[in-house]
Amino acid sequence: MQIDTHQPPLSAPLRLSFDYTRSVGPVLSQFFTALRGRRIVGVRGSDGRVHVPPAEYDPVTYDELTEIVPVASVGTVVSWTWQPEPLEGQPLDRPFAWALVKLDGADTPMLHAVDAGSSAEISTGARVHAHWVDDPVGAITDIAYFALGDEAEEVPEETADEREPVTMLVVPTTIEIQHTASIPESAFLRALEEGKLLGARTGKEGKVYFPAREADPGTGQQLDEFVELPDKGTVTTFAIINIPFAGQRIKPPYVAAYVLLDGADIPFLHLVTEIDAADVRMGMRVEAVWKPREEWGLGIDNIDYFRPTGEPDADYETYKHHQ
Repeated sequence: MQIDTHQPPLSAPLRLSFDYTRSVGPVLSQFFTALRGRRIVGVRGSDGRVHVPPAEYDPVTYDELTEIVPVASVGTVVSWTWQPEPLEGQPLDRPFAWALVKLDGADTPMLHAVDAGSSAEISTGARVHAHWVDDPVGAITDIAYFALGDEAEEVPEETADEREPVTMLVVPTTIEIQHTASIPESAFLRALEEGKLLGARTGKEGKVYFPAREADPGTGQQLDEFVELPDKGTVTTFAIINIPFAGQRIKPPYVAAYVLLDGADIPFLHLVTEIDAADVRMGMRVEAVWKPREEWGLGIDNIDYFRPTGEPDADYETYKHHQ
């Protein structure tokens, strides 16, 4: 089966998102805990400079820094750039400035948003003050933005905070790109929409790679011939997932296995069910269970999972190079 180069490649937006989680360490813990109380602190270096946000290690001596120094919530714009069309997830939903702000009492500037109304209203040297969110949680976003003017906002009278210091930081992270598949990938995806599994190879004797791709990773030659494969194969190796994690769609335990389709030379990852996880084994013969036809789209998830066929296990020699 030859590649049809007349059909345009598939293209679609791809959104990746996850929660970036990190421990903050002893110095940044004090910075984020202070933000939760609507206060800002820095750290003093060996040369006397106060760094805001705090540096964990001295940029001069590389020693650990420990001397926490309170600074003001008012400062001066050192430099700035205008954001005329805010993006999703940015601090403001109206035009604003990104600015380096050097707070009074600090010697290094910090990056944040300035709500200036228009680019004509902000300038280098402008005085700004922090505008706090209503319910600080211990994150840099507790400063909603900086506003023009050198009068600090009144903050509620400080009361005893019996909460534990901030030790962990969770930052939702998202990126969206426009992904354009190659011609072989597009053909592979269109075939899935029709219930077909296409591998690809170079010429008549090349290794069959599934999913289809642009080139043979072993030779670098273009994969120029498609091969329709059956939806049966062999489990070459597998893992039993016992630990729950964020975003998990299947209740553990379950099996993620590499399945080598008959006629293919490389396995691919999918689920194996309709069998107790403890009974899954290398060499087990499996077959695809497809979703209902009306649910098919342009993805390998048209196959819901694989299940045992009941056939005798494959001979070890047929899959030993794929473990």
